[in-house]
Amino acid sequence: MNKKKFTYKKSGVNIKAADKFVDFISTVSAKKRGKKKFSNIGGFGSITNIPNNIKQPKIVACTDGVGTKIEIANTLNKFDTIGIDLVAMSVNDLIVQGAKPLLFLDYISINKIDLKKLKAIIKGINKGCNQSECELVGGETAEMPGTYEKGKFDIAGFAVGVVGKNRILNKNKIKKNNLIVAIPSSGLHSNGYSLVRYLLKLKKINIKKNKFLKSELLKPTKIYAKEIMNLINNNLINGCANITGGGLADNIKRIIPDKLSAHISLDKIETSKIFNWLKNNGISDKEMLKTFNCGVGFCLIVESKNLKKLSKFFSKEYKPYVIGKIFNGKNKVKLNGSINWS
Repeated sequence: MNKKKFTYKKSGVNIKAADKFVDFISTVSAKKRGKKKFSNIGGFGSITNIPNNIKQPKIVACTDGVGTKIEIANTLNKFDTIGIDLVAMSVNDLIVQGAKPLLFLDYISINKIDLKKLKAIIKGINKGCNQSECELVGGETAEMPGTYEKGKFDIAGFAVGVVGKNRILNKNKIKKNNLIVAIPSSGLHSNGYSLVRYLLKLKKINIKKNKFLKSELLKPTKIYAKEIMNLINNNLINGCANITGGGLADNIKRIIPDKLSAHISLDKIETSKIFNWLKNNGISDKEMLKTFNCGVGFCLIVESKNLKKLSKFFSKEYKPYVIGKIFNGKNKVKLNGSINWS
C-alpha cells in the first residue's frame, strides 16, 4: 500500500490561505461603506440593484488588465497602485459610452498565495472603486503553481455600468465645428510598458536606483469617472475617448462619424516629464504617438459654447484645454504639427 500522502497543499495550492484572503476582501471593502462585512463576496455570484432613477437602462460592460506594468511592480516590490490601474482601465472605457460605473469584479492568478502582496493589490482595487463610485462585488483568486514562475502573477478586471437609452454617447452627437478638448493624464497610465521595459533593458537602467523613474513608472492611472459623469449630467459633451493603447489617433478615430475629420494640433499638447524622458532617450515621435498617451489621458468633443463650463468640474492638475476641432473630411483623424518635447 502506498503510504505517501497526496494533498492539494503539497501540490502548491493552499485553500486556507485563499479563504483568509477572501475574508480580507469582504472586510476591507465593507469598511469603506460603513459595514462590517459583505455577505455577497465569497459566494457563487453577486447580486446588485440597477438604479431605479434611470429611464430605459442599458447595461455596459468592459474588461481589461494592466499589462506588463505588473513587471515594474514586481521589480520595485510595490503593489499598492496597480489595483487602481486595474479599475481605471475598465471604468474609463465605460464612461465613454455615458455609463455610470455600477460594479466591479477582479481576477487574480498567481503562482502561490502571498497575502501581503494580494492585500496590497486589493486595497488598490478598492481605492479605485471608491474613486469610481462603484462597488467591488466579488472576484476570483486562482493559485496556479507550475503555470506562473515564482513571484509572478496576473490580474484582470471586469466593470459593469448603466446608462439611460437617451443618454448614451454615440457618434451621431458629434458635429462639424465641435472642439476637441484634452484632459491631462497622470502619466503613462497602463500602456506602453513593454516598450518602456525594452528601453530600460537596452540602456541597462536600474529603476530601483533611479528616483525619477521609481516615482513615475508606478503612478496610478487617473480615473475620470466623477468628472465625466458630471459633464454628462449637465449635457456638456457630445462625445469622449479614453486614450489608451494606440495613442490619440487610434482612439479618437473610434468615435468620429463618417464624413467628419478630427484635426488635432500636436503643438498644443502639454506633455509631462516622463514622456519627455522617453522621447529624449531615443523613442521616435511616430512611436511615441502610437504607443503612449503623451500627456492626454482623455478627450472630450464639445460645442464651443460649453467650453468655459468644463473647467469647474476639474481640479487644476487636470484642467481641460483645446487641442483641435471637427471638420468635414474623409480622414477620421488628422495630426498637424509636432509635439514640443522639452
